[in-house]
Amino acid sequence: RIFQAVVSCVGRDGTIYIIPKSFEIELNKLMTEIQSNFKCLGLLEPYCWKKGEACVVRGSDTMWYRGKVVELGGSTLQVQYIDHGCIERIPQCHLYPTTLYTGIPPFCIPCQLYKTVPIGNIWQQDAVDCLQELLTNEEVEIHVQELPGNPWGKLSISLYFGGMSLTSFMAYQKYCVAEDCQDVPEVELFEGDFPVSHSYILPPLPIPGDTFPVRVTHLVSPKEVYICFDPSKNIMKQSTTEGDASCGSELESLDEALKWCNKSVERLPLLTYFQTEMPCLVEYQDGLWYRAKLLSIEEYDPIKILVQFVDYGSFSIVPTSRLRHIPYHLLKYPVQAVRALLAGFKPALCDKNVKRIPYSPEWSVEALWTMMECVEGKQLSASILALSPEFTISLYEDDQNLVHMKLIEMGLADLDE
Repeated sequence: RIFQAVVSCVGRDGTIYIIPKSFEIELNKLMTEIQSNFKCLGLLEPYCWKKGEACVVRGSDTMWYRGKVVELGGSTLQVQYIDHGCIERIPQCHLYPTTLYTGIPPFCIPCQLYKTVPIGNIWQQDAVDCLQELLTNEEVEIHVQELPGNPWGKLSISLYFGGMSLTSFMAYQKYCVAEDCQDVPEVELFEGDFPVSHSYILPPLPIPGDTFPVRVTHLVSPKEVYICFDPSKNIMKQSTTEGDASCGSELESLDEALKWCNKSVERLPLLTYFQTEMPCLVEYQDGLWYRAKLLSIEEYDPIKILVQFVDYGSFSIVPTSRLRHIPYHLLKYPVQAVRALLAGFKPALCDKNVKRIPYSPEWSVEALWTMMECVEGKQLSASILALSPEFTISLYEDDQNLVHMKLIEMGLADLDE
């Protein structure tokens, strides 16, 4: 069985407590009922607590939660929040004994990783810290592998975050040994030289002649751009391939996978082997890491690499400290930005602007800035004119006017029939 869940807690022994997404509505109803029934401050008079006794706990957020006493001792008791799994020492004045909700099973499920043996046979503190940092309050995918032998035992699962197996990730970090090796290939690209055969895949293209929504993500020149097909407003005819229909969900999954990678990026090895077109992760100016590919070595002392961000089309020269190996599972998502040439116009013969684009001197910088204003942040539409030798499109504004007409009017470009 496969389902989505939120990790509510990771115990000190490495137990992973999950709340299935399908339980959330009922849990919220129960929480609302508890708040309405308990408006007191807790039990102020002396009370003889027993191990295993049911209670409600006033949390640090002032909300009441179902609890169970797991250990006695002094003025504080060790109490487990039974719907979330976490165990805390709680002052007695923040507890209230009750049997009101004992007939409702706990909403969280204790889990262990299937056929995964922690180093030393118990999860070490640094491994537990890693699990807590990675998983707490995050939505994950659960694959049930084996039911517990008793109702209070742990469910044996495979857990996936952002498309990656938790077992394979923890095995790579040398926190455990995976007895079941089916997930190990997912981390093979963390180590050693990068296999040349691996590369990004291109997205499925719309049918030539159809009009489809796009966004321009990067301009190289007024005529050369990178576009992203807009899955939220996908009006193109779908081809018979199953992948096209899932364009929107693929983008959502990619965003989720990148979120997870950013959360654990310090655990990914720095890149030490460089090859043209090689996929990698690159840190951008905003401090986040994105998918990219290597293009060339631009400087040698120190080494700086020209890279292209494949989901945007933009370029950057970065030091090797901002390059890391890309996890294998991030290669299964098609690149989001596609290079395209715009049809219908050419550089103006009589453009008097002296300032030219250095790498494309046939165009003035003024023409580039004007085209930027026409396309930046706007919802546009396009139609394919040619797939080869260059992917060529006509690009339209909302009113179906060609975007380059402003350049024509300003004398920054000429019509090209």
